[in-house]
Amino acid sequence: MLHIRKISLVQFKNYTRQDFRFDQRVVGITGRNGSGKTNLLDAIYYLCFTRSYFTSNESQNTQYQTNGFRLEGDFDKQGQPAKIVCTVKDGKKEVSLNDEKYDRFSRHIGQFPAVIIAPDDAEIILGGSEERRKWLDTLLSQLYPDYLEHLITYQKILLQRNTLLKNMTGANEEHSLLDVFDEQLVRHGIPVFEQRRTFLTDFIPQVQQLYDYISGTHEVVSIRYQCTLQEENYASQLQAARFKDLQLQRTSTGIHRDDLQFLLNEHPMKSSASQGQRKSFLFALKLAQFEVIRQFKQFAPLLLLDDVFEKLDQERVTRLISLVAGPSYGQVFITDTHAARLQQSFEGTGQIIQLLSI
Repeated sequence: MLHIRKISLVQFKNYTRQDFRFDQRVVGITGRNGSGKTNLLDAIYYLCFTRSYFTSNESQNTQYQTNGFRLEGDFDKQGQPAKIVCTVKDGKKEVSLNDEKYDRFSRHIGQFPAVIIAPDDAEIILGGSEERRKWLDTLLSQLYPDYLEHLITYQKILLQRNTLLKNMTGANEEHSLLDVFDEQLVRHGIPVFEQRRTFLTDFIPQVQQLYDYISGTHEVVSIRYQCTLQEENYASQLQAARFKDLQLQRTSTGIHRDDLQFLLNEHPMKSSASQGQRKSFLFALKLAQFEVIRQFKQFAPLLLLDDVFEKLDQERVTRLISLVAGPSYGQVFITDTHAARLQQSFEGTGQIIQLLSI
């Protein structure tokens, strides 16, 4: 089991200084809009991932007119206590586990897994390919440390290659350096491609099962992986695209351009699915992510549910609550503006809910 027992927030978003204790497996966080419910969920997420779910700009995580913030969480992981501290001060970030500072934040990813479902998740379907890659990379990075290391290295090499392309003068040594970058992109890009392709094949049936349950009907959902590495050897692609890359001054082929196409009855979900169908699919996608992590880790990750009552109809909410109150789920945090609605939703499930008013 993975539980967070206590969290302390200092100068994080709208919190000057506040401590929260979590005594139950299901924690309801209530309060008016703008009170800080989502910020508390994001603080928990930050401790698990060393970053915010909602922004990559640390200044947006820091309380106005302050120079940093501090988060501390007391966890219980498989019966062992663990203390995580994340601090940002004057632009410098530090993360420690049990008072031992990380030399690389990537070493923390996957140790304290979590899944969040938030209103902005609609962008996974409706937004650009970057949103879908980010979702998939976050999931796979919690499962496979090697995946994350290959991905980080690939992105660094890609940045260096693009910088060279923007500044090339045509010298032979610059083309030789491009050859070196190409070789490294292939070395680190192919393992990422293989892991993405293999994972999605086994993942789709779990999404289908959960979609049927949440929606209360059966419609065929699928995920189509789109990657040029499925069509041609990557080294050959880079060589063939070099003239184009020189004209564009950026790398035009590779895993950084991968996309996922979500399908409903063989039609693109972005253009053909109703709002209710998209919501059901998003919840199925995230809960399948939860299940994969639970099976892989042999314990349940934290589940953070933000504002679900405003996004789902009552029938879907009832199915969702029945599911997360079940024995295969671990600690669940759920926000709502109405405490009574939260309390009533869990009546009859046999699950005690701790209500925190913010």
